Amino acid sequence: MHILRVANFVSPTSGGIKTALRHWGQHYQEQGHRASLIIPGPGQEITEEEQGHVYRVPATPIPGKGYSLIWGRASMSRLMDAIAPDALEVSDRATTRWMGRWARRRGIGSVMISHENMTGIMVRRTPVPDRPAHWAADVVNRLSAHDYDAIVCPSEFAAEEFHRNGLAAEVVPLGVDLEVFSPVTDPSARRPPGPGEPLRLVHCSRLSPEKNPALSVETVRELVRRGVDVQLTVFGTGPMLGELVRRAENLPVVFHSYITDRRELAAEMGTAHLAISPGPLETFGLAALEILACGIPVVCCDEGALHEVVGDGGVIKPSTPAAFGDGVQELLERPGAHERARRTAEDFSWPRSADHMLAVHERVRQAVG
Repeated sequence: MHILRVANFVSPTSGGIKTALRHWGQHYQEQGHRASLIIPGPGQEITEEEQGHVYRVPATPIPGKGYSLIWGRASMSRLMDAIAPDALEVSDRATTRWMGRWARRRGIGSVMISHENMTGIMVRRTPVPDRPAHWAADVVNRLSAHDYDAIVCPSEFAAEEFHRNGLAAEVVPLGVDLEVFSPVTDPSARRPPGPGEPLRLVHCSRLSPEKNPALSVETVRELVRRGVDVQLTVFGTGPMLGELVRRAENLPVVFHSYITDRRELAAEMGTAHLAISPGPLETFGLAALEILACGIPVVCCDEGALHEVVGDGGVIKPSTPAAFGDGVQELLERPGAHERARRTAEDFSWPRSADHMLAVHERVRQAVG
């Protein structure tokens, strides 16, 4: 089977979607399938990678967002015709929805992966009131379900907005590279901070409003108010970086330069005692899972899908600095917290996730064929 993947929200500094695409593509190839990928690029470029052929095509930048969108239907249709896939996998429900109809006209199966929660985006990131926002999200989701042969979501939270309308959506959890993201060997990193040693916290996510990174900074402010010797290191970049730097003035917060190498990122994060993951709209929480795999317990919010991933590997709290501060102090006193974090992460793997995706494609192919 030749699987063509298309994704819009992929950039040099993007996280979860890009990571999932890479691991799925590599596994597809290892299992004897062909994988191709079309993503935005500054210009036309084709590369051969472990995940298959990658086509970078001209795209229009979104001001202030760090992403670009592929708009040209005619040129994209010609490129997709030239690639001639047996199956289509699209990681975007809006600007590329026409691709489901493209696949149907050519008699091949199509799968749309919903990496975001449309309802949450409408409610939190637009001025539309809650009830009309739900209606608008329902319309978009019904159109997606009509145009594609199957819908895949990475969590029950992401799938709920389809299920509430009686639409089928299969949950395929993402994975984690348990070799790259693994606990550091230094046993001192697993003990609570001693006298004169700060409590080392990490935050890892894109610095954008839907991730609510300001909550991590405000949690540090709360801990300082309580007399806790703490230091937070923020890994990530995004449109809120300047605002967060200003907010963190006079607080023990360090903003680390962006790290592209996954092993380097794992090594840097692995020296922390605890992590904070406040994203209320996370439809999976890959960064939190990678932190758990390093054996670092996580304080996460009770919104979105994070609780589905963190589980026993951390604590789940309301999205307030006081509640997150309580969570930090609870984890410091929890016996075996680091071991439980690692065991939680071991329930997820990329081969298992990719095999599940292949099963979806095979089922769709049989239904279409």
